[in-house]
Amino acid sequence: MSRKNPSTDERLEAIHRKEVIRIAWPVLLELVLASLFSMVDMMMLGNMPNKVLATQSVAAVGIVNQPLFIGISLVQSVNVGCTALVARYVGAGEEHRIEDTLKHVLIISFIGLAIPYFFLVQAFRDPIMSFLGAEADVVKLGGSYFRILLTGFLFQSLNFSLTAALRGAGETKVPMKVNIVANFLNVFGNAILIYGLFGLPALGITGAGLSTALSNALATLMMYGYVLAGKSKVKLSFKAAKIQKGIISNLVKIGVPAAMEQLVIRAGLLIFAKIVAGLGTAIFAAHSIAISILGLSFNPGQAFGISASALVGRALGEEDPDLAESYGKEAKKLGSIIASTVGLIFFIFAPRLVSLYNKDPVVVQNAALALRIIGVMQPLQSSQLVLAGALRGAGDTVSTFIATLISLLIIRVSFAHLFVNVLGYGIAGAWSAVVIDQFVRWVVVRRRFDRGKWKELKLHA
Repeated sequence: MSRKNPSTDERLEAIHRKEVIRIAWPVLLELVLASLFSMVDMMMLGNMPNKVLATQSVAAVGIVNQPLFIGISLVQSVNVGCTALVARYVGAGEEHRIEDTLKHVLIISFIGLAIPYFFLVQAFRDPIMSFLGAEADVVKLGGSYFRILLTGFLFQSLNFSLTAALRGAGETKVPMKVNIVANFLNVFGNAILIYGLFGLPALGITGAGLSTALSNALATLMMYGYVLAGKSKVKLSFKAAKIQKGIISNLVKIGVPAAMEQLVIRAGLLIFAKIVAGLGTAIFAAHSIAISILGLSFNPGQAFGISASALVGRALGEEDPDLAESYGKEAKKLGSIIASTVGLIFFIFAPRLVSLYNKDPVVVQNAALALRIIGVMQPLQSSQLVLAGALRGAGDTVSTFIATLISLLIIRVSFAHLFVNVLGYGIAGAWSAVVIDQFVRWVVVRRRFDRGKWKELKLHA
């Protein structure tokens, strides 16, 4: 085999970079705008005229999001398998298998997970909030908001499955367009319902919940309208799916470790939130603001991780493991460059960004400190997110589960308890534990990717 000359290598690298960007940029734009819209939502709540109510509302959002994200994570664990399988089918030229796969995913994620979780959490809504450290006023304020968001979650679960299939097929522009429209309308709905514009009553945090749930329903209707119209590689009809053991086996093989990983993430974050909630409502409001901004910092790693997942899966479907590795490395490089830039912006402009949410000096000071710590960890965070996405695209969800188990549930929680409850370092200690967590996770994921055993994973026919 002849050795490629440097110019050939450079041309191939440019081609791979272009393909990574083609899939990643719509996802990145979608995620960034969704994060910005979410940030604006919290800013609206944080700037209500009644400052006590504003701080309580921000804290309530932070509390409610924790159990809500557990449900989202369970659904998304099945969708990891959906993206990986669809990508492989596209690479192997077996696009006729996509519809049956999607139907199996919908049955498992919506009927098997989303609906039972909806009823379970509705039944124990207030005790869950109290367990997470919410004070009585916050529990009372956040109850109706929690109930409404859970209804929106049902629509989200349907939307997520279809989005996962489209991303696996490399079609990322449609989910981007749909979710931008839905989130844009959500912001206007929030302004109207939170503040009571155009003669409507001011509903505060309840209004924010209503607007979010309605935008979730709208996004779902738009997405399914597109696919049912037959405009995509991803097909969907009302014809009943025939249960196929091969598809179920693949979804279980990929999805069970992914579900375990998500449960570990949510358990770790719940414990972490409870530790921080012990510092008081004002500090937890600052923490919630930092979490909101952290969502924006995740976007480059998530976008290029999704691109890596789709392209790695497709390349393995084409039986080209070297191409799969090249896609993973290129995605990591691009994601890290963008994330580092975001981190620098966070570090420099931390107080100004936080003051957009809340003007309370205690909240601003503590959230800005957390935000600067977030800025420092961006290169490691993005790198591990992208490489984990590449591993998931290959169907290797066991290694990402192990990495998360060690770093988040053991390392982060232990150091957060030590720094906050024992040494009394406050919010700085809590977020320093996050940095240690991200470093450990990066080490584990990077070593797994470099060893290359993920290239040998086989899926059932």
